[in-house]
Amino acid sequence: MTAMTAPSQAAAQKITASATVCSNSPIPAGWVITSSYRSAGCPGTGVAYTIADSAGQNAITVCSFSPIPAGWVVTSSYSSAGCAGSGVAYSIGNMAAAKYATVCSFSPIPAGWVVTSSYSSAGCAGSGVAYSISNVSAANYATVCSFSPIPAGWVVTSSYSSAGCAGSGVAYSISNVSAASYASVCSFSPIPAGWVVTGSYQNSGCVGSGMSYNIRKV
Repeated sequence: MTAMTAPSQAAAQKITASATVCSNSPIPAGWVITSSYRSAGCPGTGVAYTIADSAGQNAITVCSFSPIPAGWVVTSSYSSAGCAGSGVAYSIGNMAAAKYATVCSFSPIPAGWVVTSSYSSAGCAGSGVAYSISNVSAANYATVCSFSPIPAGWVVTSSYSSAGCAGSGVAYSISNVSAASYASVCSFSPIPAGWVVTGSYQNSGCVGSGMSYNIRKV
């Protein structure tokens, strides 16, 4: 054997669709932890993880401490003996081709999605609350709960009491002003980049502040 063969022997192996790693191992981007268990083969932590590649998948069951890939959400949570360290597992789903979903309140919300309602749910162990979420990337108007993410370029035009938003009891009407030059917004609305406040006035239609701003693009 010559020295020329050494680099190929030392090259790192590419992880395939699943692998077993120690709990102190980095988790590759897009991979998730599907189970964890005690392992004498992992000195220092004593815990091993089974991990899997989420690429090409639409639904996976993961441990609650697993990374959640971008664009995925937590649809339910429950007790699981297969997740040593938390005892809780999540069902997660890929929202790439979806328009609507029901998720647990601790789920990440994908970019361009909003929370349209919230309610008690026994299927979300850990919070007991679920959200209805919607993809508004192709919309111009929406009604959302006050704790919803507000997409970039959108503003809050009014707010009001709503029993459909458990946790705050307040809903917002929001609008996409990407193609507009002027708008009236509640004083707590995000102000899009490149816009300025030109005036303000009292407005009972903005529950929470009672004030609106006139804004325009500059």
